[in-house]
Amino acid sequence: MKITSLQDLKKIQKSIAATAALQEAERVAQLETQRRLAAQKNLFVHAAGAVHRLPDKRQALLKKKQPEPIATQLQLDEQAVLVEAISDGFDASSLLETDDSLSYRRPGIGIDVLQRLRKGEWAIQRQLDLHGLRSDAARDALSGFIRDAHKHGIRCVRVVHGKGLSSPGKTPVLKGKVRNWLVQKNEVLAFVQARPMEGGAGALLVLLQPG
Repeated sequence: MKITSLQDLKKIQKSIAATAALQEAERVAQLETQRRLAAQKNLFVHAAGAVHRLPDKRQALLKKKQPEPIATQLQLDEQAVLVEAISDGFDASSLLETDDSLSYRRPGIGIDVLQRLRKGEWAIQRQLDLHGLRSDAARDALSGFIRDAHKHGIRCVRVVHGKGLSSPGKTPVLKGKVRNWLVQKNEVLAFVQARPMEGGAGALLVLLQPG
């Protein structure tokens, strides 16, 4: 607009002032709208509480694969079996007492222990019957039996090996082997032939170390 007079200048000033007033009004209106929306949002949050995103049901929830359990106790037991293995090639004849029943007492154990064992002063707490077992099976059964009895605090057990009446030639196969095996067991303190009412020549009474 071409200014030719003071009146034209005043018109221009009025126009500028009107434009500024309009812009200020629009700014105030925008601020009021934002304030109102924020108030509504806060009101919803206070009423509904915290909001969490729902899981997308179109996605499969895959569980992490758990590591395979380690059978620690089984490994320890297997190692103990290897350490405590008894041999068929061991000859215990030189360690046995020179009596009729070929009894045994570990070095440091007095003769009175054998005497008390023969008299039945220790009550028999468990028994193992090896009748009908082959040599390998009998050896393993005896080793496990002695180990388990000692672990549970058993002091006196009876091991029935039989008299060999059903063996070829009527020769007791297990009788001598059982003695050789027992001598190799650290848990065994002594053993004697059982009394007649407890199996006689077909069984042994075995005294174990305290658990």
